[in-house]
Amino acid sequence: MSVTLTKTAWDHPPTVVGYKRLAVRRFNWVLSLGGPPLAALACIGVIPYAGMTLTLLIILTTPYLPWVIVAYFRRRRVVAVLQAYPWRELPCRHPRRPPGSPATVAISFREDFTAMFRIIPFPVEPATLEGDHPDRIWFAGDPRFGGVVSPVGGHYPVRVVPHTPRREECGGEGFDLARRVGLVRGSGKGTRT
Repeated sequence: MSVTLTKTAWDHPPTVVGYKRLAVRRFNWVLSLGGPPLAALACIGVIPYAGMTLTLLIILTTPYLPWVIVAYFRRRRVVAVLQAYPWRELPCRHPRRPPGSPATVAISFREDFTAMFRIIPFPVEPATLEGDHPDRIWFAGDPRFGGVVSPVGGHYPVRVVPHTPRREECGGEGFDLARRVGLVRGSGKGTRT
């Protein structure tokens, strides 16, 4: 049984603060990967070996910079979900995973339905974050397409997508809202970022 906590998750003040921390954290990721190459570019001709440093920084940051830029802009999907769906407190478990595999969380929506979600864009274990209830989690979203989870308290919102991608029937209850906030495409396929 889930407990609906507020009209929308955005109405819960710690959630707004947690989202702002998320936005700052993702901006810092972009800045930490994009700033050094820009600084080295500005120093070409002024500081010896700046060109070599720029080349090295480009080689090191190129694989990661697109991911953090996408993560920075996709944070708006998190806020759209939080402004459209309420928090629901649900039972969960955090399955053990081999090293290198994605972080997942299994959320029980009903006795006969448990959904497995992958935490994106970068794995984080909500169970290890502050919280007194490792067997409970707050969820805002649509169980078919994903949404946002947080440890009990709503202070650390994290985007989740279904662990196994699938295409759902277009239309039906909740489909239009999920499409409007970016959880699903018009074709019925859930978004992965």
